[in-house]
Amino acid sequence: MSSGGGSVPEVSSTLGYLLKHAQHRMVELNTSALAPYGIDGRDLGILLTLAGHEPGSQQQAAKRLGIDRTTMVAMLDALERKGLVARRPHAEDRRRNVVELTEAGQETLRLAVEAGRAAEDELLAPLTPQAAGLLRDALRTIVLRPEDGGDARKP
Repeated sequence: MSSGGGSVPEVSSTLGYLLKHAQHRMVELNTSALAPYGIDGRDLGILLTLAGHEPGSQQQAAKRLGIDRTTMVAMLDALERKGLVARRPHAEDRRRNVVELTEAGQETLRLAVEAGRAAEDELLAPLTPQAAGLLRDALRTIVLRPEDGGDARKP
């Protein structure tokens, strides 16, 4: 049966397939790289968000990451049990909690970032450094969509 409009591409050449499988491979590599530190990719995202901003509320961190408040509370509870974050009441609004990395959280973040970079390097190893840079730039442009001022959930 003919599609009537030219040749039909192989599934492995479609952008959706390629992005999905590249993301799956990155998750596999990242999971292995972060396992020794007792965290996963979502935990790392939270630690990076908290480290990159002044101490903020749980709600602010959830908004930056695009995570609903209930999920964020559960994730912060788990990170707090691991000794990686601490919550304290906000100085001016006692109903809000400020979330900060502990010393152990800062050290875990440092080591996890190094491990994550190594995982990224492994994923990008088949590419030249220039091609890897172009891929990052292209994906950043797509994800942050400069036409609407960028996304609040910046990686």
